[in-house]
Amino acid sequence: MMKKYSISALMCCLPAAIMSTNLCAEASSRWSGNLGLDSRLFFNDARHMGQSDHSFSMALEPEYYANWDDGDQRLVVQPFLRYDANDDERSHADFREFYWGGSFGDIELKVGAVKVFWGVAESNHLVDIINQTDQVENIDGEDKLGQPMVNLAFIKDWGTLEFFVLPYFRERTFAGKEGRLRSSLVVDTDNPTFESSAEEQHVDFAARWSHYIGDWDIGLAHFSGTSREPTLVPGLDGGGDPILIPHYQQIDQTSLDLQATKGDWLWKLEVISSRNDVGRYTAFVGGFEYTLVGICDTAKDLGLLLEYHFDDRDENSATGLQNDVFAGLRWVLNDVQSTEVLAGAVVDADSQATFGSIEASRRVGDAWKVSLEARVFTNMEETELFFDLRDDDYLEFQLARYF
Repeated sequence: MMKKYSISALMCCLPAAIMSTNLCAEASSRWSGNLGLDSRLFFNDARHMGQSDHSFSMALEPEYYANWDDGDQRLVVQPFLRYDANDDERSHADFREFYWGGSFGDIELKVGAVKVFWGVAESNHLVDIINQTDQVENIDGEDKLGQPMVNLAFIKDWGTLEFFVLPYFRERTFAGKEGRLRSSLVVDTDNPTFESSAEEQHVDFAARWSHYIGDWDIGLAHFSGTSREPTLVPGLDGGGDPILIPHYQQIDQTSLDLQATKGDWLWKLEVISSRNDVGRYTAFVGGFEYTLVGICDTAKDLGLLLEYHFDDRDENSATGLQNDVFAGLRWVLNDVQSTEVLAGAVVDADSQATFGSIEASRRVGDAWKVSLEARVFTNMEETELFFDLRDDDYLEFQLARYF
């Protein structure tokens, strides 16, 4: 069954006046988006009953964009719908974005469901905390749920200062009983617990200042509210079977992201200091990307990536990245088909547990795109975050039609 999200919750901060706006004759608008089919082939037999060695799904992501008042006002609507033939929890719907935006001189305002991205690192975005991770889409953390908000930005010569009021919390998605890439115990997403008595109605706040100084891009932010990373607590379902129950703590998190562009070098750093009811911890990811431009006298570029992860929670780190190294290659052909390949691996410096990944994509004609993705888990010890995924190596093929 398709999992349903509360549309009224997503739109709780979109004013009725905006919803009923009569776009004038001078307004411009357009539809775009894509329809995709994808299939995953798992290399190893399923570990749990009901799971399959292959999967098939389809996703639709249209986008409507309109602007008026000489472009100073706009409406963005980007729904997302996925149907998965194997996992009911992966079949879900969402508004990635559904907001009204207005520009008033050097002030910008957004009201509605919005996607906000913070961060500079390749292998993990520590500072990216506004939107919840849509984990049933992919375990890499790149896919996000739309976040209801009021976002006010002041764009000045001394930088951009943004304020966020987040009146509704989105829970993380998890694979269901019949889905692959899940923990040994199923996560009960229907009965989460919260530290705040307001639960998902808790109002979160965030602020961020960003600017560039010479070769440096700087972001400094603070977030106060419900953590996007749940603690998974063992429990029992109605039938007495063991499950995991997501528990969402209240946190205060301060973050810094830096990127320096020095010729063919990109130096990157993300640092967070976060406090919850257990205590305070610090984590960072830092490294570089060096691009070999025009290798072998061609138009092709080859990027060399290296990043280090640290988390002073050690084995209690929610991401599992407490003393890990990421190394990768980014191959960009710079051809008319926009062919790109990103390959890399994260290696635990203590246990040598390795998570390997390859992502490749290429346009076909004017409207089609093919993509390949592979994930491999090796040397996974019982203490590793990805231990339950040790038999879930897979190859995924995606075909998308853009319109």
